[in-house]
Amino acid sequence: MVNVHPDAWVSPHAILTGEVTVGAGSRVLDLAVIHAVHGPVVIGRDVVVMEHAVLRGRVQHPLVIGDSVMVGPQTHLNGTHVEDEVFIATGASMFPGSHAGAGSELRINSVLHVNSRLAPGTVVPIGWIAAGDPAELFSPDRHDDLWAVQKRLDFPGTAYGVDRDTPMREIMRRQSQLYAPKGR
Repeated sequence: MVNVHPDAWVSPHAILTGEVTVGAGSRVLDLAVIHAVHGPVVIGRDVVVMEHAVLRGRVQHPLVIGDSVMVGPQTHLNGTHVEDEVFIATGASMFPGSHAGAGSELRINSVLHVNSRLAPGTVVPIGWIAAGDPAELFSPDRHDDLWAVQKRLDFPGTAYGVDRDTPMREIMRRQSQLYAPKGR
């Protein structure tokens, strides 16, 4: 059930499906996709969701966005929690179980990894990755250091509900079933 506050506006060219709540004064622009079929998406007050953003709720990880948040174009927010006054720039990605503290910034093409917690006021630089709880910041050239933290965050278990050694064929069979049209 989509619930849009009377003081909010959703473009007729955006797609909202499932259990979506949009707070007062918020705006959802053209071609944004808010998919809450497999878990709720709750958007607070005075939030702007820009063009081509994809927001997805999950059963174990609802997507919750606080008040006064900018969700930039071509962002991907999946089962994350965003506190108030967070700036999420173009192309940023936030993964299931992650949490962005109040007043933090995720700059262009940055990533907040699964089960990672970004402290309030933290800035993730352009193209960098934040991982861990509390999150450490990694430049893209520090893959080995990132992997040492990232491996413990359990991406396969959090995102797909499987062990790390599960074959891709099995993961995708499960994903295909999850996204199959009802009754098929």
